[in-house]
Amino acid sequence: MRKSLALVLCGVLLLLSACSGGSKETGGKEKEKVVKIGITQIVEHPSLDAAREGFIAALKDAGYEEGKNLKLDYQNAQGDMNNNTSIAQNLVADKNDLILAIATPSAQAVVNQTKDIPILFTAITDPVGAELVQSLEKPGGNVTGTSDTHPDAIKNTIAAIKTFIPDAKKVGIIYNNGEPNSVVNVKHAKTAIKAAGLESVETTITASSEVKQAAESMVGRADVLYIPKDNTVVAALESVITVANAKDIPTFVGEGDSVKRGTFASYGFDYHDLGYTTGKMAVEILKGKKPSEIPVGFPENLELIINKKAAQEEGITLTEELLKNAKIVE
Repeated sequence: MRKSLALVLCGVLLLLSACSGGSKETGGKEKEKVVKIGITQIVEHPSLDAAREGFIAALKDAGYEEGKNLKLDYQNAQGDMNNNTSIAQNLVADKNDLILAIATPSAQAVVNQTKDIPILFTAITDPVGAELVQSLEKPGGNVTGTSDTHPDAIKNTIAAIKTFIPDAKKVGIIYNNGEPNSVVNVKHAKTAIKAAGLESVETTITASSEVKQAAESMVGRADVLYIPKDNTVVAALESVITVANAKDIPTFVGEGDSVKRGTFASYGFDYHDLGYTTGKMAVEILKGKKPSEIPVGFPENLELIINKKAAQEEGITLTEELLKNAKIVE
């Protein structure tokens, strides 16, 4: 009899345990859901890396932390378009709760793979032209994010050429014409160059391994260089810097992180801040907001950034008046 009663009690306890669904850890604490976020990045370079780090920092500040309630799957295509497509397919197949795409090719690849999983992009030049969103104010669909195109950045950077190098006549541009973001940037740059009374000289490349030769081809053809926000060229920026320093060619660039790496000047902003803004969008989506309800964001702060050491290497004479109101990096 006692044995039968014990068996009945055991059965009741097992039933109660099953009804609880196993949703509690030892001590009765509810298990926290682990959020899965996939990150795809077209290539490694400081600006894109900083955007990714800013994104993760925003998640952490909102309570999402790896090893606790967040699982990140970061994959880098290393500039290979086949890898880029495979990464997008894998991140979608893994049923992530959200996907972050860093740079235009990464975003386009992911958008082509899913209309259901929320997608955020960052470091995108022209989200509408790249067919990622229907409009900046009302993105539509499952996609939104942040653009790295401040409306005055290119115009101000080209105008700075006349300020710092008044005798300059020809501006050399190196870019990958297979990158949609670069084509847009170069189009705006050429307009600004013409408006400044200067002439543009172009050289296109298809891979980072071609960048040094492209920079060398500008010697004697261009008085200054302008490097747009081009992932292929920026990934091999040191090749440009080596040639510019050896031949005293002032180098202006499309974003501030390239100035920190050794080019002369840019009107830029902090990509970490841009990524952080994107991270805050992710938090909104994870809490129930739809991407279509979040307008595309832009960098807010634009400032002149100058590398004094690069100025010396590239034969540029600086004065206190020229440095006024500039952010200086050594």
